[in-house]
Amino acid sequence: MKKSFGLNIAALFRAVFLAMRWLREVVAAAVFLAVSAMAAAGKPPHTVAVPEEVGYWLSWRMAVEANNMAGGWRTVPKEWLNYIERYMLGGQYDRDMEFVVDQVLRYLEEIVLSDDGMDGWILDVDDTCISNLFYYAGKRFGGRFHRCDPYDSKGFKAWALKGGCPSISAVLGLFKTLVQKGFKVFLLTGRDEETLGKVTVDNLHNQGFIGYERLLLRKAEHKGQGAILYKTKRRKELVEEGYRIWGNVGDQWTDLQGEYKGNRTFKLPNPMYFVP
Repeated sequence: MKKSFGLNIAALFRAVFLAMRWLREVVAAAVFLAVSAMAAAGKPPHTVAVPEEVGYWLSWRMAVEANNMAGGWRTVPKEWLNYIERYMLGGQYDRDMEFVVDQVLRYLEEIVLSDDGMDGWILDVDDTCISNLFYYAGKRFGGRFHRCDPYDSKGFKAWALKGGCPSISAVLGLFKTLVQKGFKVFLLTGRDEETLGKVTVDNLHNQGFIGYERLLLRKAEHKGQGAILYKTKRRKELVEEGYRIWGNVGDQWTDLQGEYKGNRTFKLPNPMYFVP
């Protein structure tokens, strides 16, 4: 019965995604027709103003993705929960993700691999390879009843232990391209090896992530280390083994900062949470 309930919830979310995507297309078409009518009447399109509250939300999200938030941030401001729900569930998040992956694919065309098997690539795991969108949507993206709550480590662990994180399709396609081209793909995550190692391996396998070189998880020796220090040390290990890190993809700036980060880094969108 639990499995059936989980499938029903997943189907419900999928139905919501499709409905929101259809609504987005209808709104986009309506806006296009309105702007076209104004242009035909000799009125410049810029007379269509963005509501101030929407503008603040767009500016906040831009600052988040550009890593311009002083002191970082932990949860979504309660005033903008409705906007992040629309962004994450309405199709724009998927489009932004696909756009970034398209830039990665263009970069891959410039790379000539060696024949020594030491050309490496790093992918983050959570909200890069596999998605926690269902989990955060259930928590209203950090807020419940319009009250933002701090990161819930126990709740997230319980979610991760279910092993039901779906793949992010754009990144799965990128992963398969990297493997097909001959890159040694390393999946680098802050998940704990002792408690989440096996379930993460199984989750990735079930979602199609097959053929990576190694899954790097947080070991006991890394306990207490911040994300930048931890991931720098793991990348250093790869470089000392002789790997050339051509690229590094993650949804958090802390995935991409520090030393040994690779020739190119690519930041995926994630306005749901910030990992310091």
